[in-house]
Amino acid sequence: MLHKTTAEGTEPDAPVETTAHFSGLIRYERQMPIHQISYYLCGDIGEPQHYTELFYTLRTASETDLIYLHLNSPGGEFDTGLQIINNILASEAHVITVLEARAYSMAALIFLSGDELVIHDNCQLMFHIYSGSFAGRGNEQQAEVIAVGKWFEKAMGRICTPFLSDSEIGKILKGSDLWMDSDEIQRRLMRLQRARAKSATTARKKPGTVPDGAA
Repeated sequence: MLHKTTAEGTEPDAPVETTAHFSGLIRYERQMPIHQISYYLCGDIGEPQHYTELFYTLRTASETDLIYLHLNSPGGEFDTGLQIINNILASEAHVITVLEARAYSMAALIFLSGDELVIHDNCQLMFHIYSGSFAGRGNEQQAEVIAVGKWFEKAMGRICTPFLSDSEIGKILKGSDLWMDSDEIQRRLMRLQRARAKSATTARKKPGTVPDGAA
């Protein structure tokens, strides 16, 4: 150690700081279990009580879970399909919807609701307006038709945009059927991926915003 001499005597100099040499990054690793779960939605979509296990799985899954929904369905109950979709959107898991043959009507909307969409060759999607029967007095039936129509229109817009254009959704709401094969679906999925990437970028730039539907 260096010393210096003063009128009072000899005292040590302040210690000389040394710079530590960079020896490389240190890796810190955490391993978490990944669960892969598969459900097969085949045939008609029935009453909601038959899907409670699926609802529970989606609601209790963690962010490291992968849930596959394999679709081959002509569609079915509108309210059951919406409950499946709402649970997909609320799930912390990464939900992958897989089109394996056909997804018509409500099944097509379920397919579009996945975090990741996978399609095989030789598949079909079909979109059309809802169908149903109404009971009760005339004024009650009229009120129900109007309410269900608005409900369906909002659901179509939220789920199918931008996979479907506003013009296409408008034609469906007027009674047209829209069919597409795997090649057309693949082209539209590229557009959907770009829209989702743009939305994610915008959300990162605005950390104070709250996603739609969040409390």
